Amino acid sequence: MKNIFEKDLSGEMVSPNEPGYEALISDIFATIKTATEMNTGYRTSEEVREYMKQILGKPLEKSTTVLPPLYIDYGKPITIGKGCFIQQCCTFFGRGGITIGNDVFIGPKVNLITINHDPNPENRSATYGRPIVIEDKAWIGINSTILPGVRIGYGAIVGAGSVVTKDVPPMTVVAGNPARFIKGIEA
Repeated sequence: MKNIFEKDLSGEMVSPNEPGYEALISDIFATIKTATEMNTGYRTSEEVREYMKQILGKPLEKSTTVLPPLYIDYGKPITIGKGCFIQQCCTFFGRGGITIGNDVFIGPKVNLITINHDPNPENRSATYGRPIVIEDKAWIGINSTILPGVRIGYGAIVGAGSVVTKDVPPMTVVAGNPARFIKGIEA
């Protein structure tokens, strides 16, 4: 039988009424506390790297830059590759799993949201996750939102202010709400 963390990461419905939910919420609050400490006041890149190690449960690649503030609910299911640049004021809801490849640019105020609620109003407090994958060399424009279960392909660009509800093919530009194909990218 899966514990609540395994259920959550596997995409099964998780309810506040089930055993283990308090442990999940405790971990979320611990992550938020660490992120809030990182976000309060000026931090050197070394200090940010140490906070991110606590949040992710693993070291952040030395070649990757994270500019606080970063709002994050749960960091352990998040993997961030080499050479990434994550701008300030981003929100990562990581419970469903986020994989960020190498050399990914994430603009300010980007939202990576892996969790959704049960559409049944009688069970609306229950949630389920779907992973987000951002492949190498993708660029997510300012104030964009990537919704649960979306894969952003290699080298793709998500235009500023977009809401991405479906997978984005490699080497394409998408934009809008919902994001739609704009053009291909010549290599």
